[in-house]
Amino acid sequence: MAIDQETEMSDAEIDDFLGQHETGVLSLARTDDPYAIPISYGYDGDEREFYMRLVSTPESEKRQFLESSPGARLVVYDEVESTYRSVIATGSLENIPPAELTPEQITQYGDAKRPLFEIWAQGKKDLDIELYRLEPESLSGRRTDVDREE
Repeated sequence: MAIDQETEMSDAEIDDFLGQHETGVLSLARTDDPYAIPISYGYDGDEREFYMRLVSTPESEKRQFLESSPGARLVVYDEVESTYRSVIATGSLENIPPAELTPEQITQYGDAKRPLFEIWAQGKKDLDIELYRLEPESLSGRRTDVDREE
């Protein structure tokens, strides 16, 4: 298997790709300590921002990272036949209190899949559900076609 062609995605291709997908891997970093989790998101292609609901318990590692204002990187990717595509967004997460949500932001949060509470060992009352926005400082995409004939 050899790389046949690798190209950078245009802004329009990135926006289209992100609008068609709803999940990715969110990586958070503080000093030398990384943390990565699968998440679902809503994407506003006009503002080029991501919206997500992050669920945690008060004592969880995720909560500790979120409270430390970590750097964030969101990776969204797929593979269709012999084409791989990925988009990487890098920036900081901003916690948005529900009382401060605009109607446009509420629409974007509505596009993010709701967390599945059934997967949590704790009851709903023990979970913190917080709303975040990621306004990327950088947003890049790549398309790689591979030749599977070799």
